[in-house]
Amino acid sequence: MALSRRLLPLFLRPGAPAVRALSTAAAPAAAATSDEEEESITVKGVRISGRPLYMDMQATTPVDPRVLDAMLPFYLSRYGNPHSRTHLYGWESDAAVEAARASVASLVGADPREIFFTSGATECNNIAVKGVMRFYRDRRRHVITTQTEHKCVLDSCRYLQQEGFEVTYLPVRKNGLIDLAQLEDAIRPDTGLVSIMAVNNEIGVVQPLEEIGRICKEKGVPFHTDAAQALGKIPIDVNRMGIGLMSLSGHKIYGPKGVGALYLRRRPRIRVEPQMSGGGQERGIRSGTVPTPLVVGFGAACEIAAQEMGYDHRRVTALQQRLLDGIRSQVDEVVINGSMKHRYPGNLNVSFAYVEGESLLMGLKEVAVSSGSACTSASLEPSYVLRALGVEEDMAHTSIRFGIGRFTTEEEVDRAIELTVRQVKKLRDMSPLYEMAKAGIDLKSIEWSQH
Repeated sequence: MALSRRLLPLFLRPGAPAVRALSTAAAPAAAATSDEEEESITVKGVRISGRPLYMDMQATTPVDPRVLDAMLPFYLSRYGNPHSRTHLYGWESDAAVEAARASVASLVGADPREIFFTSGATECNNIAVKGVMRFYRDRRRHVITTQTEHKCVLDSCRYLQQEGFEVTYLPVRKNGLIDLAQLEDAIRPDTGLVSIMAVNNEIGVVQPLEEIGRICKEKGVPFHTDAAQALGKIPIDVNRMGIGLMSLSGHKIYGPKGVGALYLRRRPRIRVEPQMSGGGQERGIRSGTVPTPLVVGFGAACEIAAQEMGYDHRRVTALQQRLLDGIRSQVDEVVINGSMKHRYPGNLNVSFAYVEGESLLMGLKEVAVSSGSACTSASLEPSYVLRALGVEEDMAHTSIRFGIGRFTTEEEVDRAIELTVRQVKKLRDMSPLYEMAKAGIDLKSIEWSQH
């Protein structure tokens, strides 16, 4: 703990020189490497020279050392159950949980009594979507969501359809944004919930939350948003945005995995049917012992985000531009997926024409990136999010998502540019399609023979 506190000012103060204390990257190619870095690593049959640099921040973020410092006492000495009411250990754990609840609430402009701790955003989404509709099942039988939602929201909606509820899946424009007029037209007298993600996990597009909230308020329909990718990265005010329910996650905000929070509006009150039976913790909304260390870490992460969101945003924006300019200056036929204007800059999803995405990923063994959501990465199908944007299947297969965060350095970005450009050029040199396109042949006009 003392070590992380001594190192922290070195790399977190604005304007400080780049220090690699928390960098996840291997050293740049020109730098001398240590004996440890020269040792190769083999994982799942893939051999790499050292730990790859990490640019998959939408999948998860590293724990901030200050968060870990806040958590450790509740593992080592203050380990009481926060629901134990008869002794000091329980009292101090309960106080820590309530302090964390206040920190989470403060970051989104909520009342602490509106925050309910869960295991993560997936559980929050299940409680919100299923819980609201089941509670109001006698009067409300219709849900509205979008085609680009996170898998857990879409699967929850499909589950409701099996129970007889109706679901409208709104399309999105080519830039990833919804059409507000279509949303307004889709709302019916029996609509019980509108669920639209704040920041898309695959393409980083930021939906117009305030306008959506206004429409829902005028129509008298609760508005739920999955804000796992938005918390601590863009300003959120649940009252100004008219949000009725909101799903939050700890590990997307430099906090621990295994903890999240559901915001549930008190006035006007929104009711949900609990999805888990048990001891009635979290006022009956989510039974189960609250994990004090994880909750404390989540609260600490929210406090840090509240203080550093502006600085983080400016820094991440500069790194995103550096990455994009570096790639585009050396490679042509690069397409950005999703709106650049309405976007969280830490998410850069790009497609490289005439390059097979899986081959590109395998070639980028020194860079930890992904081709989409970590929750659907086992599928070989092209991203359903990109397909919803109207991206053609071949281009959807070539997409790479670069995730930039608080601890990403300029050296890491430059190294990612170098490796990406090298691999794209290598794959294109082997591609007859790229050679034909450069020769001016319209590939869409070719009739390919079937074998």
